Amino acid sequence: MMLRAVIRRAGGSSASSSSGLGKWLQSSRVASSSAQSFHSLSATQTLVPCTGNHARSFHHRSCPGCSECSRTVFSSFQATTKQRWVRPYSSDTGDVVEAVVPHMGESITDGTLATFLKKPGDRVEADEAIAQIETDKVTIDIASPATGVIQEFLVKEGDTVEPGNKVAIISTSADAVSHVAPSEKVAEKPAAKPSPPAEAPKVAEKPKAPSTPPPTKQSAKEPQLPPKDRERRVPMTRLRKRVATRLKDSQNTFALLTTFNEVDMTNLMKLRSQYKDAFFEKHGVKLGLMSGFIKAAVSALQHQPVVNAVIDGDDIIYRDYVDISIAVGTSKGLVVPVIRGADQMNFADIEKTINSLAKKANEGTISIDEMAGGSFTVSNGGVYGSLISTPIINPPQSAILGMHSIVQRPMVVGGSVVPRPMMYVALTYDHRLIDGREAVYFLRRIKDVVEDPQRLLLDI
Repeated sequence: MMLRAVIRRAGGSSASSSSGLGKWLQSSRVASSSAQSFHSLSATQTLVPCTGNHARSFHHRSCPGCSECSRTVFSSFQATTKQRWVRPYSSDTGDVVEAVVPHMGESITDGTLATFLKKPGDRVEADEAIAQIETDKVTIDIASPATGVIQEFLVKEGDTVEPGNKVAIISTSADAVSHVAPSEKVAEKPAAKPSPPAEAPKVAEKPKAPSTPPPTKQSAKEPQLPPKDRERRVPMTRLRKRVATRLKDSQNTFALLTTFNEVDMTNLMKLRSQYKDAFFEKHGVKLGLMSGFIKAAVSALQHQPVVNAVIDGDDIIYRDYVDISIAVGTSKGLVVPVIRGADQMNFADIEKTINSLAKKANEGTISIDEMAGGSFTVSNGGVYGSLISTPIINPPQSAILGMHSIVQRPMVVGGSVVPRPMMYVALTYDHRLIDGREAVYFLRRIKDVVEDPQRLLLDI
């Protein structure tokens, strides 16, 4: 294409001499070679006549040169191109990284930045937590991607953040360690500002304040409200808002009904006292009362499978597995981790799982997967001294067992009144699915197994 354009141009100029034509052809070959070299870099450009002094030469539209000056133009362009492609993705300094919000789970789309664990100017190591995000279910750490010094935070505490949002800028250069935090610089300014001395005389010249008018008499119908300065308003945490929403949804959706019974804890407490040392020596975990109630709940669910079922639209889903949720109260709110496959566990496995989940819940390190699912819930309000209560169902389950405190009460045993350690137990259930007969039978099975643990061995 280049050669045909040159020949047509040469044929149209009858005033050119043969020597001039040869020189012109030689220069055109140089232009053609240079243009082909440049064309490999930008294949979409087209050749147009030069608009400068060299009217018989051709060049690329994006290049200001032509065949006479192509050697200089193309060489400078190539040098510029090489300079631009040396570091295509680095910043101006090349020693800055950004900490971003990690993926928080499939069902979590955003969270609230609860607190910063570091401040600008602090040195952090790779994978060290610099901030915490509070979600509807768990608290998630934001880790530093590299070792360096925090330059600044891009969000504030209380802001809503999503996965991928930038949270902090961290400098990884060696001299960044000597960087002074902005908060320290700002703190120096008010200290250096002297107080104006002219304020003292003005106080003496102030006119006498008028006497306070007597308080107006309020009618007997007006309420006596406390002053606003004695009240504190704080925003709810995301976990607290989530718990409040789910509990209210439970009340609005289910036909809640609670039935009660009382359990004599004598035999289970005697079993625990007799074997607690041998149990700890073999399994490395203490034998508690919770594992006994979990085993009793598993037996009751197997005897009354409708309690382990759930309504889904116009259908009833019967679960052939037993995943029991346990309610754990933490400083941030109520969480409900799940003991998966509780029907396949022995006493030691249950106690180890409970201890592990409770520790993670109190430390705020429990994951979403450890709280997802669950077919039945056990809540032990007795650890706080609750005597009796009506627990609320944890959606989408259909029932919840409430345990309470153990109290010595006079009971009639064999015709005699004797003191016994007694506990009230409560079962709240969805009356749309579970009839009163099944609920009473379920709670009676709990009572029988706890009062006589040997039933578990004989399966009676």
